[in-house]
Parts: sequence; C-alpha cells; structure tokens
Amino acid sequence: MARQDINRAFEMAVFVAVVETGAFSAAARRLALTPSAVSKLVNRLEARLGARLLQRSTRQLHTTPEGDAFFVQCKRILDDIDGAEREASQGAAPRGRLRINCFVPFGVRHLLPILPEFARRYPDIVLDVVVSDAIVDLLEDRTDIAIRTGKLKESNLVARKLGEDAMVVVASPAYAARHGLPRTPQDLSSHNLLAFNFRCQNETWPFLDGAGGTLQVAPQGNTCVSDGESMRQLVLAGMGLGRFSRQHVLRDIERGDLFPVLQDYNPGDRELVHAVFVGPGLQVPARVRVMLDYLLEKVRLG
Repeated sequence: MARQDINRAFEMAVFVAVVETGAFSAAARRLALTPSAVSKLVNRLEARLGARLLQRSTRQLHTTPEGDAFFVQCKRILDDIDGAEREASQGAAPRGRLRINCFVPFGVRHLLPILPEFARRYPDIVLDVVVSDAIVDLLEDRTDIAIRTGKLKESNLVARKLGEDAMVVVASPAYAARHGLPRTPQDLSSHNLLAFNFRCQNETWPFLDGAGGTLQVAPQGNTCVSDGESMRQLVLAGMGLGRFSRQHVLRDIERGDLFPVLQDYNPGDRELVHAVFVGPGLQVPARVRVMLDYLLEKVRLG
C-alpha cells in the first residue's frame, strides 16, 4: 500500500530547484530549507524511485538520463498544478520562462519580428530565445519549443506544422560576371557550391534530369558555414551558389541582389517547418501552448 505521507509535489519542486540551480545549497536558499534537508529529500526520492537522478561530484551536479526525463515530467506536472490553481482562482495569464530554439533564417525573418506583440499579450512570460542552426536536444538544453526544418527524427517529440516553402538555388550578379552560370545540373561540377558544416556529408541538391526523373548533386565548394544567414551573406558577396528556402532570399531576389538558377531543373521540393516540443499535447504547460497557438496565427510561409 502506498504511503500517504509522501508529498510528491514538494519532492518534485525540490528536485527541480536542485537541477535548475545546480547545487543543493542554492536550491536550499531558494526554498528556505537547509542543504542537508534538500540532500535528504533527493536521496529519499531516488530510493523510492529506485533510480539515480543526479551524478554528484565535489564541485557540481549533473542529471542522469533518468534524471533528465524525470525533470521534464516534474516541470510539466508542477506547471499544470500552478495553472490549475490560477485558473481555479480566476487565474492569471500564463507565466514562467519559455525557452525557444530556432534556426537563424526563421528567427531573423519570422520569429523575432512577432515577439514584441507576444510579450505585450503575455507579460508574465519570460522569453529565452536561442537563434542557431545547431540542432539541440530539447531535454538536455531545457528547451520548450524548437523550430526545425526537414524530416523529423525524434519519436518522443510532438510536432506542429508551421508551413512549408519552396527551395531555390541562387547566385549573385557578381558571381555570374566572374564565373558564368550553369546551364544544366551537370555543369555544377565546375562551380563553387556552398554547404553547411552541421549537416550530413551525403546531403545533396535534387534536380530534374530532363528524362522524367531526378538526379542528386553533392555540393562541392571551398567553404562550409554554420547557418543559413551566413551562407546568404557569402552568396550575396559572390563567393558561390547556395540553396535556400525561397522565403529566406525572396527580398534579395526582388531587389535583384540574387537570382534563381537552373529553375528549369527545379524539382519543386519543399522544406517543411515544424514547431516541436515534448508532448503529449494535452499536457504541455500553458506558456508553451499559447506560443504554439501564436506561431500558427502569425507565421506565414510560402
């Protein structure tokens, strides 16, 4: 029979405080407890669960894989409790820290411009935004929402589709003046094709082959970059050809700073954009739900 004197919500709150502060002493100060009391609570929690949640050293604490998963569940449960109490008391708006990770082009062109209005709508939410093309682990990075493109691989994540966009290969007038332009995909072997250094080595650019099929061209060039915005700057400077979602370079095309190449061979493939988060959807905190809804309301992709 389960013990009735276990305050599981309090245990969870103590564990979350330890993980967030990185030390028993800091968690104790946050919770107005003694460090020994915090340590005993965590030890008791681990004993009851039969799992090691923290790796302890003389200088710092690290969560184990089991601790990472338990931390996410604890945060969700505590957020749900907080939300239920606020709603029951004619609750206030969603609150808390909301960490978002998104790739650079989306952040620059879509996310950052709409954040001021979101902040006005939800003044109790603290935004923690990381704009980077590096793929993060949502659990390890404590990320609530990640904006990702392409095929999703993580089976433990829930995804909301924000849209999709056509892909295009572009060049600058300066590059064309110095090197000419490819007339067929086969001509690309003599051109400088810029690539990303964070993607798989076997990533290729697809083209129609003129016979009803497609062919794949591996980008070969003298430069790899970490993000789409850096690649855009290099292509604008005439360093090589780049392949982007059309929305990323649409303004450059409209101004004549870039122009599409090999459009007759463009297979019409589209890049999917998703907001991914740890689910299931009915259990996500209110601060995450309102951001997901806001993204669906505001983001417009081609």
